[in-house]
Amino acid sequence: MAAGILPDRDIARLSAEGRIPCERPFDADQVQPASLDLRLGAKAYRVRASFLPGRGNPVAAKLSRLSMHEIDLAGGAVLETGCVYVVPLQEGLDLPSEIRAATNPKSSTGRLDIFTRVLADGAQEFDKIPAGYQGPLYLEISPRTFPIVVRPGSRLTQIRFRTGDVSLAEGELAALHHAERLTSASDANISGGGIALSIDLAGDETGLVGYRGKRHTGVVDVDRRGALAMLDFWEPIRRGAVGELVLDPDEFYILVSKEAVHVPPAYAAEMTPFDPLVGEFRVHYAGFFDPGFGHSAAGGSGSRAVLEVRSHDVPFILEDGQIVGRLVYERMSGLPDRLYGADLKSNYQAQGLKLSKHFA
Repeated sequence: MAAGILPDRDIARLSAEGRIPCERPFDADQVQPASLDLRLGAKAYRVRASFLPGRGNPVAAKLSRLSMHEIDLAGGAVLETGCVYVVPLQEGLDLPSEIRAATNPKSSTGRLDIFTRVLADGAQEFDKIPAGYQGPLYLEISPRTFPIVVRPGSRLTQIRFRTGDVSLAEGELAALHHAERLTSASDANISGGGIALSIDLAGDETGLVGYRGKRHTGVVDVDRRGALAMLDFWEPIRRGAVGELVLDPDEFYILVSKEAVHVPPAYAAEMTPFDPLVGEFRVHYAGFFDPGFGHSAAGGSGSRAVLEVRSHDVPFILEDGQIVGRLVYERMSGLPDRLYGADLKSNYQAQGLKLSKHFA
């Protein structure tokens, strides 16, 4: 197998070989071009605090000590803001020795400010699954702004499988940008292993630059599309006189990149979630960009990166055009059978500033 991120057909092959044991067959749209959505199991456990199992320790053993309450998710259950839950996932892993994996929240999960991380037995890090791992997977869930309704089969996170060296050297990234135009920036900033994205605070023709999440709202059912009124959950933010936005600590913002983004079919990308060199704020929870995102042939011309932004500890001033993060590109081990966008009727292809699919 060639080095790179495994495409959809190789994920399906892993499943057919019994390498992704699960409680029931995959949903029809569960396999994405470069990732697999993971589904919640039947029960959630309210825990005192987030934790890592540590070397040699199964997650179940820690749960038996730290769990405060067991919740049956059948029929739907509310997970409250400010609380930490751990949910066994329907999928486990029996990875070959040459394949490792990493997980990340789905785009809609990040846009709802749901903090999620995957745990594996013996893990010393969140969201990283070592090569050859055999065992169950668990999802830590902590809604930060809105209470949510989930049920067995809800999909909040996704997993990517890698083999060999997938990263691009800086020179290779520069050459790829020259050939494929990875962002619309006229003077692309390529450094630190990625290509820079900046913030758009000029806004659209109405002056809209973003949204701030409201407090004390109703619940969001993560499996229902277009069911909620936007103004019941979000406060629109308009363009300021000097092109600045003050991020208040503990507030959640949806903003958008100034540049359009392009992920060619032979590559996948990931947004760096936090860079202390550009400010004390986090700019992305859901970092996976699939092959075909922003690709013209897949209906994606002009697709911009929507940013889930939260300031750390102190207020922070963002200015229009300020660098807020970097896209890191990685090789695919082969072309996917289907690209993000037209092939999959993807929710966020050709997007500008856009809330999650749950809002009308």
